[in-house]
Order: sequence, then C-alpha cells, then structure tokens
Amino acid sequence: MSDSASKEIKEIVANDSRDNADAVEYHKKSLWKTENANYSRPHYRLEKAARIANKISMGKECALLDVGCGPATLSRLLAPGIEYYGIDIAIQVPAPNLLEADLLENPIRFGDKRFDIVLAQGFFEYAGSFQSQKFTEIAQLLTENGKFILSYVNFGHRERDIYWLYNNVQPLDDFRKGLARHFKIHRFFPTSHNWKHSEPNRKIMKAANMHFNANIPFISPIFAVEYFFICSLPLSHQALRLERSGNEARCARDRREPRCRTCHCACLGAAGSGVCGHSGVCTCRSYAADDRVTRARRWIPEAATRDPCRAGS
Repeated sequence: MSDSASKEIKEIVANDSRDNADAVEYHKKSLWKTENANYSRPHYRLEKAARIANKISMGKECALLDVGCGPATLSRLLAPGIEYYGIDIAIQVPAPNLLEADLLENPIRFGDKRFDIVLAQGFFEYAGSFQSQKFTEIAQLLTENGKFILSYVNFGHRERDIYWLYNNVQPLDDFRKGLARHFKIHRFFPTSHNWKHSEPNRKIMKAANMHFNANIPFISPIFAVEYFFICSLPLSHQALRLERSGNEARCARDRREPRCRTCHCACLGAAGSGVCGHSGVCTCRSYAADDRVTRARRWIPEAATRDPCRAGS
C-alpha cells in the first residue's frame, strides 16, 4: 500500500471518529442472527479458507476452531480428519461442537480445548478496539505447533468499499504489524485480485484466483480484495508455555513430596528427622502445628503455601 493511500485511510477513520464520539459501534445478536443467515451457502473466501486449512492438516487428524463461524458452513468443506468446532455470537442451529458467545464481551475459548488450527476469516474488521486482546486469547488456544489463519480486508484497494458494519478499519501494514506482535507470520497473500473491491463471482475468475497465493509487486496493493495470513506462535511464546508447564509439573511434584526450598531436595529425612543430606538441618521449614510428636509428619514447606503456579507465575 502506498503512503498516500495509507494516509488517506487514517484520515477517513479520524474524520469519522470526530464526527461521532461513539464511532465504534458493536452489534449484538439480533443483528448477526439475520446477517449470518446470508452465509449459509459457501462463498469464495470461505472455500479458499477451507483449501488452506485442508492443506495445513496434511490429511492428519486435528482440531479446528472457527471463530465467528456463522451458520458453520465451513464444516461441510473440510477434510474428514479435521474435527470442527465453531463459536459465534448467533448460532443458527445448536450442536455440541458449536458454542454461542459474544466474542467481544467474553474471552474466545471453547472449554479447556486447544486447537491445531484456529481460523478467523471475516472477523477482525468487526473487532473494534478489541483486536489486540483477541489476538492474545487466540494465541492461548493454539497447540505448540498450531496454525492461525485469518483474513483482513485490503482498505487500500483502488475502489475501496467500506462495509457499514466495519468498526476496525486500518491500513494493511498497520494490521500486519499488530498481528506480528502476537504471532510469527509465515505467509500473507491476497484472497483474490479484482478490479472491483469484491470477491470474484465469475467461474473463470474464481478458478484463477483460487489457486493463486502470491503477492504481485505494485499490483496486489491496489487490486487485492482481502488478504489471508498464516501464523504460528512465536518462539518466545512457546518457550514461556514450556516454562510454565515445567513449573506446574514441579509444583505438582512438590505437593506430593515436600521438598526443601533451599536446595529443592526431600528433607524430611529418615523417620521424619527433618535432616537434609545436602545442607544439614533444613532451615526453611514451617510447621502446621506445635505438637513435637506430629509436626514432622505434618511439615509443610513454604513453597507449598505459596504455590507459584496458583499465583500465576
């Protein structure tokens, strides 16, 4: 996107905000119940998103979460090995694998499940000021090697058309930078190229764009209708998750077998003497009672009273 186009988009957003102090409007279930019904049949972007998800799964069994799933039309396009889950503010037909929730007022989650693929196509244009928060929540849903697939409208198109329900309009570069703060972006490419700012509807144009996943210098910035992004967790996030997992395992072990907080070895000693073989008499212990007969058996290490896992460290 050119600097002039980016500047123009920012001016439009700024002017809209000045004209209306409540410019960011979040729509509720009553509207989306009707709006989602328009997507009961597969459309071009959904079909291409399904192709990407099927390719990433490589025929293996995996779990996919469709964020803003609408009528769950995507489930009909996925490979047999992909276990489909959907979440939306207005579920059309209730099902065990579908969850109805306001995705802006509530965290994006599906019970305690984690997913190999999370897909959010046509969602972030409606996220308003919640964009960064929703990126954080989705990152927590991914498995270690999971992939996050999302789409975002190219508001730098030559015939830019801003849908009246959008409340998160920004230059593509700004959106990409925001995404990169939470994920490692492996690829991003246009959903399609079109003279008009709409996905292709003629068969020959749909077929040509469906299999073309590349950026064309000077052409894509003004003719790309939307963009797909394929992301994963950054190494720093994976390392933090492994560290937390290690802490949880260590704390679980310490709750089963009290250990010395100084040298982290079992320090009750033979017959509950409390003698630590590495550091002599343990000096960090505390007792649950003053009874000298039972206190060795009821000894509670300080680490157990201040569990770092429960404290969120």
